[in-house]
Amino acid sequence: MAFDKDAFLTALDSMTVMELNDLVKAIEEKFGVSAAAMSAPAAGGAAAAVVEEKTEFNVVLLEAGAAKVSVIKAVREITGLGLKEAKDMVDGAPKNVKEGVSKADAEAALKKLLDAGAKAELK
Repeated sequence: MAFDKDAFLTALDSMTVMELNDLVKAIEEKFGVSAAAMSAPAAGGAAAAVVEEKTEFNVVLLEAGAAKVSVIKAVREITGLGLKEAKDMVDGAPKNVKEGVSKADAEAALKKLLDAGAKAELK
Protein backbone atom coordinates (compact mmCIF):
# COMPACT_ATOMS: atom_id res chain seq x y z
CA MET A 1 0.00 0.00 0.00
CA ALA A 2 1.44 3.36 -1.07
CA PHE A 3 1.58 6.32 1.28
CA ASP A 4 -1.14 8.85 0.45
CA LYS A 5 0.43 12.22 1.18
CA ASP A 6 -2.75 14.18 0.37
CA ALA A 7 -4.83 12.09 2.81
CA PHE A 8 -2.18 12.62 5.49
CA LEU A 9 -2.17 16.39 4.97
CA THR A 10 -5.97 16.47 5.06
CA ALA A 11 -5.89 14.56 8.36
CA LEU A 12 -3.37 17.07 9.76
CA ASP A 13 -5.64 19.93 8.67
CA SER A 14 -8.46 18.64 10.85
CA MET A 15 -6.33 18.18 14.00
CA THR A 16 -6.30 20.56 16.95
CA VAL A 17 -3.08 22.21 18.11
CA MET A 18 -2.93 19.86 21.11
CA GLU A 19 -3.34 16.82 18.84
CA LEU A 20 -0.59 18.11 16.54
CA ASN A 21 1.65 18.68 19.56
CA ASP A 22 1.05 15.08 20.72
CA LEU A 23 1.81 13.81 17.21
CA VAL A 24 5.10 15.70 17.04
CA LYS A 25 6.13 14.36 20.47
CA ALA A 26 5.27 10.80 19.42
CA ILE A 27 7.33 11.13 16.22
CA GLU A 28 10.26 12.57 18.19
CA GLU A 29 10.15 9.64 20.66
CA LYS A 30 9.61 6.94 18.02
CA PHE A 31 12.44 8.03 15.71
CA GLY A 32 14.78 9.75 18.21
CA VAL A 33 14.65 13.09 16.40
CA SER A 34 13.92 16.68 17.35
CA ALA A 35 11.48 19.03 15.64
CA ALA A 36 13.67 22.02 16.51
CA ALA A 37 14.54 24.23 13.55
CA MET A 38 18.06 23.97 12.19
CA SER A 39 20.12 27.13 11.89
CA ALA A 40 21.34 28.34 8.49
CA PRO A 41 25.08 28.28 7.76
CA ALA A 42 26.95 31.52 8.41
CA ALA A 43 28.56 33.50 5.55
CA GLY A 44 31.92 31.81 6.19
CA GLY A 45 30.39 28.36 5.64
CA ALA A 46 30.41 27.38 9.30
CA ALA A 47 27.09 26.68 10.99
CA ALA A 48 26.09 29.52 13.27
CA ALA A 49 24.16 28.31 16.26
CA VAL A 50 22.78 31.52 17.67
CA VAL A 51 20.45 30.56 20.46
CA GLU A 52 18.15 33.24 21.77
CA GLU A 53 16.99 32.46 25.29
CA LYS A 54 13.27 32.73 25.79
CA THR A 55 12.38 35.38 28.37
CA GLU A 56 8.58 35.15 28.52
CA PHE A 57 6.65 32.01 29.31
CA ASN A 58 3.02 30.91 29.44
CA VAL A 59 1.79 28.52 32.13
CA VAL A 60 -0.82 26.24 30.55
CA LEU A 61 -3.29 24.18 32.59
CA LEU A 62 -3.90 21.03 30.56
CA GLU A 63 -6.37 19.34 32.91
CA ALA A 64 -7.39 19.43 36.56
CA GLY A 65 -6.85 15.78 37.37
CA ALA A 66 -8.49 14.07 40.35
CA ALA A 67 -7.97 16.91 42.87
CA LYS A 68 -10.07 19.57 41.12
CA VAL A 69 -10.72 21.59 44.31
CA SER A 70 -6.99 21.82 45.06
CA VAL A 71 -6.31 22.91 41.48
CA ILE A 72 -8.99 25.62 41.71
CA LYS A 73 -7.35 26.88 44.93
CA ALA A 74 -3.95 26.90 43.21
CA VAL A 75 -5.35 28.81 40.21
CA ARG A 76 -6.92 31.37 42.56
CA GLU A 77 -3.60 31.80 44.37
CA ILE A 78 -1.64 32.17 41.12
CA THR A 79 -4.04 34.48 39.30
CA GLY A 80 -5.91 36.33 42.04
CA LEU A 81 -9.22 35.39 40.38
CA GLY A 82 -12.43 34.86 42.27
CA LEU A 83 -13.81 31.40 42.98
CA LYS A 84 -16.19 31.31 40.00
CA GLU A 85 -13.61 32.62 37.53
CA ALA A 86 -10.97 30.14 38.76
CA LYS A 87 -13.48 27.27 38.55
CA ASP A 88 -14.45 28.31 35.01
CA MET A 89 -10.77 28.38 34.03
CA VAL A 90 -10.17 24.89 35.45
CA ASP A 91 -13.35 23.55 33.83
CA GLY A 92 -12.33 25.06 30.49
CA ALA A 93 -8.85 23.50 30.41
CA PRO A 94 -6.60 23.59 28.47
CA LYS A 95 -6.19 27.28 29.33
CA ASN A 96 -3.32 29.69 29.88
CA VAL A 97 -3.17 30.44 33.59
CA LYS A 98 -0.37 33.02 33.29
CA GLU A 99 0.95 34.63 30.11
CA GLY A 100 4.20 36.43 29.38
CA VAL A 101 5.79 35.88 32.80
CA SER A 102 9.45 35.39 33.68
CA LYS A 103 10.94 31.93 33.84
CA ALA A 104 11.13 31.97 37.66
CA ASP A 105 7.48 33.07 38.03
CA ALA A 106 6.35 30.53 35.44
CA GLU A 107 8.20 27.69 37.14
CA ALA A 108 6.76 28.67 40.54
CA ALA A 109 3.21 28.73 39.13
CA LEU A 110 3.79 25.41 37.35
CA LYS A 111 5.03 23.84 40.58
CA LYS A 112 1.91 25.02 42.45
CA LEU A 113 -0.35 23.51 39.80
CA LEU A 114 1.54 20.22 39.69
CA ASP A 115 1.61 20.00 43.48
CA ALA A 116 -2.16 20.51 43.51
CA GLY A 117 -2.55 17.51 41.18
CA ALA A 118 -3.07 19.26 37.85
CA LYS A 119 -1.46 18.45 34.52
CA ALA A 120 0.25 21.63 33.30
CA GLU A 121 3.19 22.77 31.20
CA LEU A 122 5.29 25.79 30.26
CA LYS A 123 5.24 27.20 26.75
